Amino acid sequence: MMMNKIKTALMQKQSPAKTNKMLLMSETEFFDKIIETGHPFRKVSKLIDFNVLAEPLRGFYSSLGRTGVDVEKGLKCLIVQFWENLSDREMEYAVKGTMAVRWFCGFNLTEETPDHTYFCKLRKRLGTKRIANIFKALNKTLEGYGMFGNVFKFIDASAIVTKKALWKERDKAIADGEEKLNNLNVEKYAADKQARWGAKSKNNIWFGYKRHASVDMRYGLIEKLAVTPANVIDYRATKSICPRQGMVFADKLYDCKEADKWIKANNCQTATIRKRNNKQKNRDLDRWRSGVRMPFEGVFSKLNKRARYRGKAKVAMQCFLEAICHNLKKAVKILPQNPVPIIIKS
Repeated sequence: MMMNKIKTALMQKQSPAKTNKMLLMSETEFFDKIIETGHPFRKVSKLIDFNVLAEPLRGFYSSLGRTGVDVEKGLKCLIVQFWENLSDREMEYAVKGTMAVRWFCGFNLTEETPDHTYFCKLRKRLGTKRIANIFKALNKTLEGYGMFGNVFKFIDASAIVTKKALWKERDKAIADGEEKLNNLNVEKYAADKQARWGAKSKNNIWFGYKRHASVDMRYGLIEKLAVTPANVIDYRATKSICPRQGMVFADKLYDCKEADKWIKANNCQTATIRKRNNKQKNRDLDRWRSGVRMPFEGVFSKLNKRARYRGKAKVAMQCFLEAICHNLKKAVKILPQNPVPIIIKS
């Protein structure tokens, strides 16, 4: 009994000392103690100057009225949201309660964080074109670290599903006198008016969009992006995603004169796997091409296949933000802890 009283007295004496030590910590020391040195967000903050990225966006905010959340903090919040695949409400809780997220986004310990409505308003204010410009600027920074080889490129398309089943829409179309629900009349009945059915094969059919991308084959970073309704054939987007230099690898769906024309027009070499009925087909060469591009096909398989929003512009914004996070994750994994930009002598 006496021993318990002594232990209790000792604990009571020690508690204030621990508390006082915590209170005397600066905010920087506190974050340094809580967030481990190798945390991905620490490395991202060293790699990217978000103040420079956000500077062009500040012009879209008024200097009048109450001061809101700085756009740099908002941009970081969007990156965390798509990095972790969080909803707006989940992001609200993450930035409020997760120390690493709070620190990375630039909020101090006592600062009020935005609620879930802020993120929707921010995406609407920034728009797809500005997010696309941020994607390009970030790639320019990563290129300075040597993350892009600019020799071999790989273009392909992947599915983005808006809705898996449209039975109610089909029943309504038939009730209205339509013979069936198809791409000719689906915009009258579907909630997403711009989505269409697409197919890769007889068994691989979806309703939604296609993400067309150009991937640099040094480390598998996404260089260019375009989004179309799912019924647009892959090679139709070649003009939008074709790189400006290098050898362009593509599958048989790009084996046509139109795709070859755009690739050559951009001063690139064609490395398309040819169809069986193509007179130029060389099986040994196609086997080599297939082997070279195979390790990078995983880039498309790992990207999110579900649309978070409705409409082509919003889905494109989703794809650009996901591509930003994909490239940053690659950079965090490949580059050293304190990377130094490569200086290219002219």
